[in-house]
Amino acid sequence: MAQKQSSMQEMNLTKRLSVCGAAPRRKSAELIKNGCVTVNGVVQTNPATIVTMKDKVCLNGKPVNKLPTHVYIMLNKPRGYVCTNNDPHAKKRALDLINLKQDLRLFSCGRLDKDSEGLILFTNDGEFADRITHPGNGVFKTYAISVEHPFTAAELKQMCSGITHEGETLHAEDIYQTGPRKYLIVLMEGKNREIRRMVEYLGNEVNRLERVVIGNLKRGLLKPGQWRFMSKKDIALALNVEITDPEMKRFPADLLREQLKTGTPSATFCKRKTNFKKKED
Repeated sequence: MAQKQSSMQEMNLTKRLSVCGAAPRRKSAELIKNGCVTVNGVVQTNPATIVTMKDKVCLNGKPVNKLPTHVYIMLNKPRGYVCTNNDPHAKKRALDLINLKQDLRLFSCGRLDKDSEGLILFTNDGEFADRITHPGNGVFKTYAISVEHPFTAAELKQMCSGITHEGETLHAEDIYQTGPRKYLIVLMEGKNREIRRMVEYLGNEVNRLERVVIGNLKRGLLKPGQWRFMSKKDIALALNVEITDPEMKRFPADLLREQLKTGTPSATFCKRKTNFKKKED
């Protein structure tokens, strides 16, 4: 839920967009630098510009002054859907699977590419999205993959130590073999197509890629295309903190009930499985 704020409380423009649900902070800074944001009718390109809630802030001509109800959703994305909201050529958007009655300016916490599937979170809380996606916050993402050929021990070691590809260092935090050609791969940052790029670099091919865990949150019994609102416990699992952690005070105890006021989807209530635990060495 959006916390009450004084209309005269000063904040930088990046935070203003974030707390109003326009975009996560890093994306907000990019939008500001690109000249997409006006304050009181004047284009601002400095993310550090100081504003208050009384200032009229617009993104691409649309006002973002009103604080929205914060919503937190988990979706099991099917293959063939894109996570971006602004791709004019996209025929299938993951966001369109979420059938809310209201337009709450939802965006995804990170992305899964079109050919990948699995757990992805949607919200209009930019602070929460940053907490999930920024690599410095320690929220691991776990993927189940199947490949064309088994990896050698040397290749597994190489993926964990780091592969340089197109000027970027790609690496896995941990890799566990679960079958002859099946693996669990744990990532911290999740750069663009990171797993696929590592596998292709090694001359192999990904047959299937699913994100199965974010932090300690599993997708549970959600079928492909199904989604539900997240409870306070779900959020704690995703952030990899205890529900008693001070960080959780910004999420009310009746979070799920409040979110249900925005709509009642058939897939809202699905049982959750137990926490993900890494295998011991």
